[in-house]
Amino acid sequence: MGVAVAATRDARQLGAALLLAITAQTAWCAVLPEDRADALYHSYDGGGVEVTGPSILVRKGDAKNFSLSANYYADSISSASIDVVTQGSPYSEQRNQWSGSVDYLHADTIMSIGYTNSDESDYKADTYNVSLSQTMFGALTTVTLGYSRGFDDIFDNTQSDFKETADHQNYHISLSQVLTKKMLLSLNYDAVTDEGYLQNPYRNVLVLNDPADPDAGFNFNTPENYPNTRTSNALSANLLYYLPYRASVRTNYRYYTDDWDIDAHTVEVGYTHPLRDKWMLELRYRYYTQSDADFYSDVFQYPNQQNFMARDKELSEFSDHTLGFGVSYSLLNDNWGYIDRATLNFKYDHIWFKYDNFTDVTKSDLPAYEFDAGVMQLFFSAWY
Repeated sequence: MGVAVAATRDARQLGAALLLAITAQTAWCAVLPEDRADALYHSYDGGGVEVTGPSILVRKGDAKNFSLSANYYADSISSASIDVVTQGSPYSEQRNQWSGSVDYLHADTIMSIGYTNSDESDYKADTYNVSLSQTMFGALTTVTLGYSRGFDDIFDNTQSDFKETADHQNYHISLSQVLTKKMLLSLNYDAVTDEGYLQNPYRNVLVLNDPADPDAGFNFNTPENYPNTRTSNALSANLLYYLPYRASVRTNYRYYTDDWDIDAHTVEVGYTHPLRDKWMLELRYRYYTQSDADFYSDVFQYPNQQNFMARDKELSEFSDHTLGFGVSYSLLNDNWGYIDRATLNFKYDHIWFKYDNFTDVTKSDLPAYEFDAGVMQLFFSAWY
């Protein structure tokens, strides 16, 4: 099977990002989500990992107080990543995810509950979430409180009797404020606690064969060992400004820190511009950088060098740049049977990753590892 958790974890993160791309709504006022259906096809290709699959999302309300949503998301994963080729063999697997939610509107308050189930051969996750949004001051201000709880079961496909668990809790608060007729601001804070088995059952660390002789080579015979708790905090600010001709510009900054000594910064800018009556063009740029975990090392001197040891490149010091664009075409703007309007949408992001202290051991000169990846989304949206 190989180092499966690394790629499937990335796939879960990719799936969440793609789903947000077609479902995210900023809570500027107490309004239920629109009745809408989305059919998505997505793909990711980079670093020896290929992920493809469909997603279906349906929302339906009673036009007054209730709104229901259901989503199915699938990944077909084929991995020959650097972790796999150095510590295992290429593999393929399938991941399926189901989710549902209910929104209830009462006056200026929206209450929401949801559930998500994700299932793959060596990882099963159940997540429950609740949130409460309150609009006030003439619909100029919205405050949202949220909480989610996740329960994960982790398996090792090379050991039939292996099973571990992890527990995740997320506390969220956000403030959305209309500053002017053209400017909107939102502030968000998240606190996350993780407890249980937080490492990868397949991945090992790189250890020198002979610390006194670097030319003696290295081995991958020592398993990773992580702390069984992790607490993180993230604060972000988003600013949206509307320009003439239905254009808009947005900026985002996010700061992340955790007790594994990782500090991360994300900066993103985007621009949306209409082209004639039916076309909409979107351009965006994102920059991300982070420090490494305090127990991470590219290479260790001894198998028992310290209590906690990791060589996951996602815990190393690295940065990435993302450049993307999107195009949306309005297929119809007038009623067509049960459909009020519909759009066909295409989005593409290209990401360049550069790892400062993670060595590419597949090359003789042992350079710092880097790669680029492409993320594509093609989806159809219909409002009814």
